[in-house]
Amino acid sequence: MFSGRRGLGLALSVVLAGSILLTGCASKSQTSPTPGSSSGVDFTVSGSITTAGSSALQPLVEQAANQFMQKDSNAKISVQAGGSGTGLAQIAQGSIDIGNSDLFAGEKLTSAQAAGLVDHKVCVVGFATVVNPGVTVDNLTKQQLQQIFTGKITNWKDVGGSDQQITVINRPTSSGTRATFKKYALDGLEEAQGIALTQDSTGAVAKTVAGTPGSISYLALSYASSNNTVKMLKLDGVDPTNDNITSGKYPIWSYEHMYTKGDPQGLTKAFIDYMAGDEVKPLIQQLGYIVGSDMKVSRNS
Repeated sequence: MFSGRRGLGLALSVVLAGSILLTGCASKSQTSPTPGSSSGVDFTVSGSITTAGSSALQPLVEQAANQFMQKDSNAKISVQAGGSGTGLAQIAQGSIDIGNSDLFAGEKLTSAQAAGLVDHKVCVVGFATVVNPGVTVDNLTKQQLQQIFTGKITNWKDVGGSDQQITVINRPTSSGTRATFKKYALDGLEEAQGIALTQDSTGAVAKTVAGTPGSISYLALSYASSNNTVKMLKLDGVDPTNDNITSGKYPIWSYEHMYTKGDPQGLTKAFIDYMAGDEVKPLIQQLGYIVGSDMKVSRNS
């Protein structure tokens, strides 16, 4: 009888011990920070880093950097533009800490240059065709858009507008916005040379389109949608909106990449973790970008 009770007590002890062990493991799992979440970001690192490249991504990186530095007073994050090509070239050379790009590295760099880079996708951005507000056209087919940028159509009357000369405003060849627009709007066609003005930043493009009658260009949707000095056009009857991008109805968009040379360390790692974390998601949405997990379609290059 005593032996039976002793055996029962021993069994209960084993069950209880196992229960405590499992509870402890579950608690540890729940409290461990999720990689890339804000709870897993190290706000104790110090030092200074420089990030440069895409002007389409610059507004988000600037605001996120300011938020990060408020949490980590020993961190200094310098945010520069210059275009995706510049950012990729500089990170490949190791002259900056993070290269921001609208493009995959392999689209701008040689395979040898891109081999040592690590890609960190932080969000998605759409691009809109924009015109001077005086242009009466609201929609272009892809064929019409291509004919305008290749110089085959030079007057708005040929696409249903008023009799007005079209002024094309392009971006420099280092621009990831230009490369994205060329790939997904122009289907890779070469823009006509000598018919276009060239502006080297998002802000300069918007200002030039707003001040040039009959002009047309393209802007990151995160910028164009909050700018009432230019007019966005539909493409094949589809509005350039985030909902149409996430569903795959509107084709002109790209991932926003932050490249590092090798795996990031120290402040560089902490900032990239922060960019991918929960605290930056509201900022992504507020500024007109798209959270990557909202996309129902994807691209490999």
